[in-house]
Amino acid sequence: MSEPPGATVLLPEAPTADEPSKAPTAQRVLPLRRPGRWIATAVVLVLAAQFVHGLVSNPFYQWDRFGYWFLRPNILDGLLITLEVTAYSALLGLVGGILLALARLSKSPVLRAVSWAYVWALRSIPLIVVLIFLYNFSALYRTLSVGVPFGPAFFSFDESRLATDMVVAVVGLSLNEAAYAAEVVRGGILSVDQGQHEAAAALGLPKGYQFRKIVFPQALRSIIPNYVNQLIGLIKGTSLVFYVSLLDLFGSAQTMGSTYPGDIVPLLLVVTVWYLILTSVVSVVQFYVERHYARGATRNLPPTPLQKLRTGLTDLRARIRQEAAV
Repeated sequence: MSEPPGATVLLPEAPTADEPSKAPTAQRVLPLRRPGRWIATAVVLVLAAQFVHGLVSNPFYQWDRFGYWFLRPNILDGLLITLEVTAYSALLGLVGGILLALARLSKSPVLRAVSWAYVWALRSIPLIVVLIFLYNFSALYRTLSVGVPFGPAFFSFDESRLATDMVVAVVGLSLNEAAYAAEVVRGGILSVDQGQHEAAAALGLPKGYQFRKIVFPQALRSIIPNYVNQLIGLIKGTSLVFYVSLLDLFGSAQTMGSTYPGDIVPLLLVVTVWYLILTSVVSVVQFYVERHYARGATRNLPPTPLQKLRTGLTDLRARIRQEAAV
C-alpha cells in the first residue's frame, strides 16, 4: 500500500521476546505535490515566451535600426554627458545630504529649522520646475556679488557666463538630490544603536572622530540600499536636463528622432537598453558594497550570484535524481 505524498513514515517497533525479529522494510517519504506552483510557473513561462516572441518578430521595433543607432557617436556623446551629470550630482548631493542631516540632528535650533525648511521645499517642488527656474535665473539676477551684507561688494561676476547648461543641470540635480539624501543619511544615523554613541563618548573620543570611525561606518549598512535607490532615480532623472538645452542620452535620441521620424521607436529602445545597463551596473556594485559592510554584522555573508547559480544547479540535479528514482 503506497503512502500519500508528504506522509510521515513511522519506524518499526522493536520486537518483543515472544516475537521473532523482523527485518525493517525500506520506506521513503514522497515529496508533496504542488500543482498550483507548476501551473503558475507554466503560465509565467508562456507569457514570457509570448513577450519575447513579440519583441523579436514584430517588425515595428526595427531591430536593424536599433543596431545601427546603439553605438552611434551622437548616442555615445549623450551617454557620456549622462554619466558626467550623474557622477557630479551624486557626489555633491551626497555631501549636501550629509551636511543637511548633521544640521537636522544638531542642537542648534537655527540649523535644525533651516535644514528642515530646505528638505521640505526641495521635496515639494518638482525637479523639472527647479531646472527651468535655474535655467532662467539670470533673468532675476544678472550679476552675483560677494561682500559685506547690505554693504560694499568685494567682487561680482556675470551669472549668465557662469551658468552654463552643464552647471545648471548639475546644480539643479544636486540641490534636489541633497534633500532626499539628507533624509536617507539621517535615517541611517538614527539606526545606529544608542549604546555605540555612549560607548564612544565614554572613551573620550572627539565628536568628529566618533562620527567618522564609529557612527557613520555602521550607518552605511542602512544608508547604502536607500541611497542606491536614489542614485538609480538620479540616473533616470538626468533625462530632464534635455529641457535646459543639455543633450544627454535622452536628449540626443530625441534630437535624432526629430531628424529621422521613422526611427523614433528604435531610438527609444536604444535609450531604454542603455538605462537598463546603467542601472544594472549600479545594482551589481550595490550588492558587493552591501556584502562588504555586512562583515561582522552577520554570521554568514550573503552568497554571490555565481554561488547562487551553483547552488541552484546542484539542487536541480538532486531533484532530478530524486524524481528519476521514483
